[in-house]
Amino acid sequence: MSDKTETELLYEAREKRFNDAVSLKKPDRVPIVSLTNFFLTRYGGITDKEAMYDYSKMREAWLASIKKLDWDFVPGIFTFFPGKVLEIMDSKALKWAGHGLGENILYQYIDKEYMLADEYDEFLDDPNGFVVTKFLPRVCGIFKPLGELLPIPWLASGYTAPVLGATLAGLPHYAEMMEKLIEAGKEMTAYNIHQAQLVQDAKEMGYPMTAGSYSVAPFDSISDFFRGLNGTMLDIYRRPDKLKAAVDYVAPHVTQFAINYAAMTGNPRVVIPLHRGSGAFMSDEQFAEFYWPGLKRLLLDLIDAGLTPIPFFEGDMTPRLKYLAQLPPGKVAGHFDIVDKKKFKEILGDKMVFWGDVPGSLLVTGKPQQIKDYVKALIDMFADTGGLIIDGAVEGVPPESKPENVEAMTEAVREYGVYQ
Repeated sequence: MSDKTETELLYEAREKRFNDAVSLKKPDRVPIVSLTNFFLTRYGGITDKEAMYDYSKMREAWLASIKKLDWDFVPGIFTFFPGKVLEIMDSKALKWAGHGLGENILYQYIDKEYMLADEYDEFLDDPNGFVVTKFLPRVCGIFKPLGELLPIPWLASGYTAPVLGATLAGLPHYAEMMEKLIEAGKEMTAYNIHQAQLVQDAKEMGYPMTAGSYSVAPFDSISDFFRGLNGTMLDIYRRPDKLKAAVDYVAPHVTQFAINYAAMTGNPRVVIPLHRGSGAFMSDEQFAEFYWPGLKRLLLDLIDAGLTPIPFFEGDMTPRLKYLAQLPPGKVAGHFDIVDKKKFKEILGDKMVFWGDVPGSLLVTGKPQQIKDYVKALIDMFADTGGLIIDGAVEGVPPESKPENVEAMTEAVREYGVYQ
């Protein structure tokens, strides 16, 4: 007889169910695991603004929704940015509910060139200095004083460091920056305490967290955060060598961050949202040259570190299936938005779990029976491999989804997803 509690046994069973599906071993039933975010808080009766500003309400709504839906894992909480912290930091890269957007509108990232085309050399010659004096002041207003700093080596002296450091701290605008950073730090600590409690509460209810770390493809790191979509696509033609050099520079850093964060949380799963690599953004030749080498290295390095990468493939990945076939079987949990499932099964059926892909349009505008029919068709299609995890497609389950449709998706898994 086991000394473990019923909740502990449930927790282990859910972990095994997911891991078996990823390893292409038939679990007891098809797992249902979502990468959703604000659907759960709306389902729990609060607005997006409340979820970002009232941490207790967010945790209570999240856990109540999980208990009601009874999915196998609790979705990750990386995208629940604390609104008050964003305000104090004066974020220039985001709009969010209650700050530039309505109270029930999902946050928006402002895509622009936070590094200009003629700044590649400056970035590559001194990445740390560039980030401190150029990048940070552009994405957070609180860091505006850093743009006045002399090159960092000026501080590299036992004589000047204490004197210049104290001089800077005494300037009114630097003092104000530090006071605001302390305020933001206290608010972030309060947020982190609530989030840690959420993870612990979920565990005590028998639910593992979907992921404990995250990363980005090296190409996306430069495209999303530095050059913007327009800038990057022009760089492919106008300055390809500079673009590749920047991508190569960030590659080991995005990998090591993911490994370190997973070690800190104790959760071996790493979510990797992928933005620019789909068939809609670049040609196959461009993908092979600019995007795939860095992404492949990231995935393999995470696997070598004993972690499970969860690439969140946004957009049509059908043209990229042949590349994904280069990855070791049963090691990557690929979450798909748009893909030809027949081709997926032909090329990756014995290599990678299929995670998805109930269309967001169906969850938002469809009817429960349509959802059940779609889920049943998915289960029937992958019944012979066991390599299936059910979720919505893009964004997991969109915040605007009809509750009855999400409930139908959940019910269909329990009705049709048990392996004989």
